[in-house]
Amino acid sequence: MNNLQGIIRKSTNNVLNQWEKLGYIANDLANYNTRGYKSVRFEQMLKEDGYLTGAVRTDHKQGSVQVTSNPFDVAVVGQGYIPVFSPHGEVAYTRDGSFKQGKGGYLVTNDDWIVGNGIKIPSNCYKFHIKPNGDVIAYDSAESTGKNIGKIPLVRFDNPEGLEQGDMNKMRPTEESGEAILVKDHDCFAQNNLENSNISIYSSVSDILRMNASMLASTRMMKVVDDMYNKSINIRE
Repeated sequence: MNNLQGIIRKSTNNVLNQWEKLGYIANDLANYNTRGYKSVRFEQMLKEDGYLTGAVRTDHKQGSVQVTSNPFDVAVVGQGYIPVFSPHGEVAYTRDGSFKQGKGGYLVTNDDWIVGNGIKIPSNCYKFHIKPNGDVIAYDSAESTGKNIGKIPLVRFDNPEGLEQGDMNKMRPTEESGEAILVKDHDCFAQNNLENSNISIYSSVSDILRMNASMLASTRMMKVVDDMYNKSINIRE
């Protein structure tokens, strides 16, 4: 529609889309310090009828890897996710490897989801080592031979873009992502390391400034058209 009502309707739709995009940018900034978090972008597209629409995309590029002094910390270097299970048996996938020793000695996430099929670390072990392929080796003493007590699995998806953001920095599969595929031979784990988020704070701030300017222009246009509309309906012969 090319009349004033149509212009107002399109402007309202466009501003709402811009607000939605701004929400995703703000959410990324809020997760800047979240381990293994992947930034989400809202791609806007202008349709033939002049209305804006958009699609949510997740950026799966590698975040920087930071060395820590905690042997429970594990970074994923490369593609893939670690499957974790809730106390109720629900499965999700994460790249946040800031693990700990939970109830019963099992390796768990910060919110007590079990890592993999359950890896029980002996309470009296001298130390444990997580190999790049995920094997967990426990040592009873400095001179003892290590014993394999489990393996941290790594899975990948045919279409990781189709994964859905869940709570507590976890991803959930969808029909678009496909089922999780277990990776048998790899060297993607780095003990005593953690992956940071892949968010660029400079790009996010720049996007917010551009979005703010765009929304101001759109709302001003709506105000001008609204004034014209009010004047047109109040014309007296």
